[in-house]
Amino acid sequence: MKTSVAGYPRIGSSRELKVAVEQYFRGKMAPEALLETGSRLRRTHWQKQMEAGIDGIPSNDFSFYDQMLDTAVLLNAVPQRYRDLGISSLDTYFAMARGYQGPAGDVKALAMKKWFNTNYHYLVPEIDSAPLQISGSKPFDEFLEARSYGIETKPVLIGPFTFLTLSSLAGGCTRESVAGELARAYAAILACFHELDAAWVQLDEPALVRDLDRQDIDLFLRLYESMLPSKGRVKVLLQTYFGDIRDCYEQVAGLDIDAVGLDFVEGKQSLSLVKEYGFPKDKLLLAGVVNGKNIWRNHYSRTLALLADLKKTGARIGIGTSCSLLHVPYTVAQETKLPEYALKHFSFAEEKLQELRDLSFLFSLENAEPEKIYQVNDALFQSDRIGKNAAVQAEVFALKPDDFTRFPSFEEREKLQKTRFRLPLFPTTTIGSFPQTAEVRSNRAAFRKNLICGEQYRQFNFDRIKECISLQEKIGLDVLVHGEFERNDMVEYFGEHLQGFLFTEKAWVQSYGTRCVKPPIVWEDVSWMRPITVEYAVYAQSLTNKPVKGMLTGPVTILNWSFPREDVSLEEQALQIALAVRKEVLALEEHGIGIIQIDEAALKEKLPLRRSDWHGEYLDWAIPSFRLVHSGVRPETQIHTHMCYSEFAAIIREIDSMDADVITFEASRSNLDILDALKECGFKTEIGPGVYDIHSPRIPGETEIMENLHRMLRKILPEKLWVNPDCGLKTRGNEETIGSLKNMTAAARALRTEFQS
Repeated sequence: MKTSVAGYPRIGSSRELKVAVEQYFRGKMAPEALLETGSRLRRTHWQKQMEAGIDGIPSNDFSFYDQMLDTAVLLNAVPQRYRDLGISSLDTYFAMARGYQGPAGDVKALAMKKWFNTNYHYLVPEIDSAPLQISGSKPFDEFLEARSYGIETKPVLIGPFTFLTLSSLAGGCTRESVAGELARAYAAILACFHELDAAWVQLDEPALVRDLDRQDIDLFLRLYESMLPSKGRVKVLLQTYFGDIRDCYEQVAGLDIDAVGLDFVEGKQSLSLVKEYGFPKDKLLLAGVVNGKNIWRNHYSRTLALLADLKKTGARIGIGTSCSLLHVPYTVAQETKLPEYALKHFSFAEEKLQELRDLSFLFSLENAEPEKIYQVNDALFQSDRIGKNAAVQAEVFALKPDDFTRFPSFEEREKLQKTRFRLPLFPTTTIGSFPQTAEVRSNRAAFRKNLICGEQYRQFNFDRIKECISLQEKIGLDVLVHGEFERNDMVEYFGEHLQGFLFTEKAWVQSYGTRCVKPPIVWEDVSWMRPITVEYAVYAQSLTNKPVKGMLTGPVTILNWSFPREDVSLEEQALQIALAVRKEVLALEEHGIGIIQIDEAALKEKLPLRRSDWHGEYLDWAIPSFRLVHSGVRPETQIHTHMCYSEFAAIIREIDSMDADVITFEASRSNLDILDALKECGFKTEIGPGVYDIHSPRIPGETEIMENLHRMLRKILPEKLWVNPDCGLKTRGNEETIGSLKNMTAAARALRTEFQS
């Protein structure tokens, strides 16, 4: 049975790509050295897969920033404002990714959104009047690069339907008006691979797993029927993932392609579709049975039973990953501190390669049971991995409807809070974190390595908090934060202080560009042990007469940005975490913290891709989990939450029903698109749409921020509007942070003057 990998992690086992790209940004690495780093990483990844015996090894899955951005550049979808900079092609690429502010000009970055239901962020291409055509050689170069090492690969590209569906259209362009041009560009790509004698090309079409109407399906068919005649000898694998293709299964099966990749992990109807409609005898069904998004070992007996069920349909079967392995860490082999009883349950990217080979081998046997690899795997699943926490189980079971409802009403609370805090019109604040300098990271590392004692570590943090409070008062912010100098990551930090999580050393996963995270692992029932944030919050509040926010991460985000358990439901895990965070909220309130921010940055991230699954499967427990966290606080305590980098318009009413007092959104990078939805639904919660993009190093001017605020006021009542950046400032430098915040507070003061005159 043939094996295939949809895509491989690209950051390097020790984040070599992150280090190199950031050195390039700082002018400490030459372009040639950066390109050499990329070449070295690609070769390592190809060789790993070749040594593991993988048949379908991907190329062009590597990127210096983002694969959607790579596709845009390949297809000449480079907006004129970036071309006008007149800088090198590499710097133009990075200007699209993170903005540019320098001698050549001042441009914002492309919009950034979540990649379907993952924590990966993609750059949103802009298609305008520039002709769509091949304007680069990256996929061809990397295919030939792999061949020079004696490795035959299948080049991977974002498919034309997904590229067009996720792109922003400008200059009067419509999907229909650019479809022909796009199809011709992809036809030319296939023709080039024919000339290079490539055996396979993989076209990724995850957009097919979302709800599709007749127009969507017609567009998809038009694109493929136009471009496929140019493929020549090249075999085309249409790869889908993150769900099933129930709306277009028959149309996909009828195309002149050679293989279809279906997701049998998240694709709830994939098996039933194959059984009901059959599968063409002249095509390969590539079954995505090894989970590309979670880190638990594959249960071979279940997977083999699924494959046996598929075989009965008469389909010719290969096996692969359910999606790209971009979403999991590199290898368990780097984890030296986790106990063996835990490690044996985990499978990262390298281990998933071996799982593919094991399954291929076992499926070819008439009787797999005597095989040792089968027996060892099966033993993992024969007994309970962990024991239950009876106290936590009882607490979840005892929850009542009132536990999810805050009293009194929002309107009554709003009056009480305005009286308590007496904030000015358009109050200014930040989302929480301040820059994590090298000094801050070194202090944390020294404490972890026992090079300094706990008192030294804490005193360093107290000193930074004092500086941070002083800085915010000088800048003129109205609601302050302590800066989060003690936190490595907004999820990992809380997981470390709750019972039930395990933590890795080097299990990094790319979130966007050079941003990598190390997700905790939900290992057992979760519970609160002791106050986590109270000491630093209370100290910060003692330094100022202005309110200081207590900063927490919400239960849904903690769950969504962790690797969750597979032996209990997501709902049960979310409620356990919510009960733990609730106790931290009440501890902060008890110690005099009057404003508490509970971030739910990832609320929409795991929203099912099909609208029919939103309620019952997700929103019916995700929203109550947040409400459970804050329902017990006093009415004069103000609850904030924050959300970022997702399209919220479709669930804006559900977000309002979270019953927070203030919600801050990422908005600047998505061109303030959320404003219309807020107005249409009569959003009751006070709101702070981000007035500038913190993922770019550029400093927005006061005039630019004022323009954004005036746009907001067309849709938001003045008494409801807060002024803030669109996310935390952890990744930014001090200079750009101070400059941006000064301009932001100056804009807010100017706006107050306008309203008072």
